[in-house]
Amino acid sequence: MGQVVVISTGGTIASRWQGSGFAAEARGGDVLATAAVPEGVTVRVVDLMSVNSARLTTAHQLTLLRTVHEVLADPTVDGIVVTHGTDTLEESAFLLDLHHDDPRPVVFTGAQRPLEAPDGDGPRNLHDALLTAATVRGMGVLVVFDGQVHAARGTVKVQTLAADAFADPSGSRVADVSADGVVVHRRPERPAALPLPTADGTLPRVDAVMHHCDGDPLLFNAAVAAGAQGIVLVATGAGNATPEICEAVEAAVARGVLVALTTRVSTGPVAEIYTHGGAVDLVAAGAVLTGTLRAGQSRIAVLSAALSTTDPAGRDRALRHVLGSAPDAEASETTAAAEAPSVAA
Repeated sequence: MGQVVVISTGGTIASRWQGSGFAAEARGGDVLATAAVPEGVTVRVVDLMSVNSARLTTAHQLTLLRTVHEVLADPTVDGIVVTHGTDTLEESAFLLDLHHDDPRPVVFTGAQRPLEAPDGDGPRNLHDALLTAATVRGMGVLVVFDGQVHAARGTVKVQTLAADAFADPSGSRVADVSADGVVVHRRPERPAALPLPTADGTLPRVDAVMHHCDGDPLLFNAAVAAGAQGIVLVATGAGNATPEICEAVEAAVARGVLVALTTRVSTGPVAEIYTHGGAVDLVAAGAVLTGTLRAGQSRIAVLSAALSTTDPAGRDRALRHVLGSAPDAEASETTAAAEAPSVAA
């Protein structure tokens, strides 16, 4: 089939017992040794880092992004597999997808059980990821877990411990891995790739703030005061907060802060339905709807826009570009607005 490069970053798939808990320790070759390599596939391992993914920083993720592009500069490489911790896999995968313009796939996988667990899921996941990386084309960055193949966009961790850890709550998987190989069901819709961020300058701070009963602008304003160049407002329902938070959003946008609006609800789009602090007012204040993207990936969208330029208007355009091609986002918002009388706040 061809050559696949495995980039090892740590996570549960590379974790061993440390006396009081598990932590990423094993090298990529140790992880690869647990898996059956598909026939006809040759593998080269790059040991990039070994961390539990909850500890990842933007600097780590940009190092991974640049490493992927360096590996793909070799025309003999047919695909890449990234072994990654599950806690923030959805964020790293989406970041890479936003900057991926090569038909060869980048496939993320990992495990819910540690490296040496007798019932470990890592070996199967790695085998399936290798097979996917060696065979599919033109599908962007993918997530392979428990025999399922998901597009990076919209895919989040939906199980804390179970093997079927990932899904797109508002969409369907793109393929399955079976005894017959990779069976593709659909091809993801993706916007044109953003250019690689430059390596210069201080990385932008991007925060997420969740609304709840009794929620006020205190934490939102604290993020602005801390120097946030972007904020994701994780609202209730279809994207609702309060008039006071709308005022805070308007003030932040006037200062050049990017504000994206998502929801703490697991499924469905944010939509302009309600006023009195709802999405109607938040959008009027300058917030940008994120479609069906949830908090982690909305933050990555804002981060990529902030990395693209220092010009506030240019950042806003970049963010809308990234979000505007979210599958079915506009149609879903139109449908939701049409159904407004039957929607409960």
